[in-house]
Amino acid sequence: MLEQTYDFVRNYERQTINEQQEDKMAKKKRKRLLMRSSILGAFAIVLSYVFYTNFITGEETLVQEGETAPNFILENMSGEKVELEDYRGQGVFLNFWGTYCPPCEKEMPYMENLYSEYKEQGVEILAVNVGESGLVVDRFVDRHDLSFPILMDANKNVLDRYGINPLPSTFLIDENGEVVKVITGGMTEDRIRGYMEEIKPS
Repeated sequence: MLEQTYDFVRNYERQTINEQQEDKMAKKKRKRLLMRSSILGAFAIVLSYVFYTNFITGEETLVQEGETAPNFILENMSGEKVELEDYRGQGVFLNFWGTYCPPCEKEMPYMENLYSEYKEQGVEILAVNVGESGLVVDRFVDRHDLSFPILMDANKNVLDRYGINPLPSTFLIDENGEVVKVITGGMTEDRIRGYMEEIKPS
């Protein structure tokens, strides 16, 4: 009976030691996981900063005021081809944007508010999305209830042709196809209205 009691105590001690060791290992795993998550989070922040400073906050474009806007053909959200030259005779508010760009998202509702009013006066908005998938853009369009044409520059060919560094960038194109103004950065609704007034066909 005494020997059985000793065996029970030894087994209990071994079990307790094993549980303590397993608990220590679990704590170490949690600590390693937390450390890895922190490192990945810091890495993501650094990447975001580099992307923003190198791609979104520049101030130069290749196409300048007074030049003819380079023609391009892009597909809209329905897969239909849209050519810039087809809008000769109208003013074109050509906006380059991305869903990942906060100033772009902020100005989109302003553009939508003015779209119908100025479309009737001969001004068309062409909003060129840069390098994103149709699914991502479609969700963004639905969320903001946008009705103006969204064009997809998936390979960034038009972005490169216009030499765009900052987003958003907007080109005001008159009825003759000439770039009358280049705007970099976000815009208020009042500024957008003023710009659309500038490119209304005479």
